[in-house]
Amino acid sequence: MKQLRIGVLAGLFVVAGVLSWAAARLWDAFGTLPSVPLAAPIVLAAIAAVLAATALSLRSRLKAQRERRPGARGVDPLMAARAVVFGQASALVAALVSGLYGGTGVFLLGSLDIPARRDQAIYAAFSVLAGIAVIVAAFFLERVCKLPEDGNGEGHKNGAAPAGPA
Repeated sequence: MKQLRIGVLAGLFVVAGVLSWAAARLWDAFGTLPSVPLAAPIVLAAIAAVLAATALSLRSRLKAQRERRPGARGVDPLMAARAVVFGQASALVAALVSGLYGGTGVFLLGSLDIPARRDQAIYAAFSVLAGIAVIVAAFFLERVCKLPEDGNGEGHKNGAAPAGPA
């Protein structure tokens, strides 16, 4: 499984932001701009919280397992892999959605004197911040689930057994 790359996420954010800004300009020229929903930052923040809680839970379970505490629950490698895939997918979607709301928010900066547009710009800003929180939580989850490197210098993730004798 490949690791998340900040460059890919940043590129996705920038491309989505530029396209969103251009679409907002065009849409505003023909009529009313669609609104940024109040639920957008709330949903993104909830996803970030789920990812962070999953990472913290897995980290404590892995630590207990490493320390060989009595009664420590192990971590199923398939469950850890699914968590990482969920985190990676969430980060990609968050980068895209944050870019969309960021581009719309930048467009709305030109009309902050209108109360409705000011509120929309605030919702867009909180959506971008919550999207960044999703990305940070996804990187944290990925780091928690990464196995230490073996003798060959290649890292294995999510319970994948290293090649060769143990």
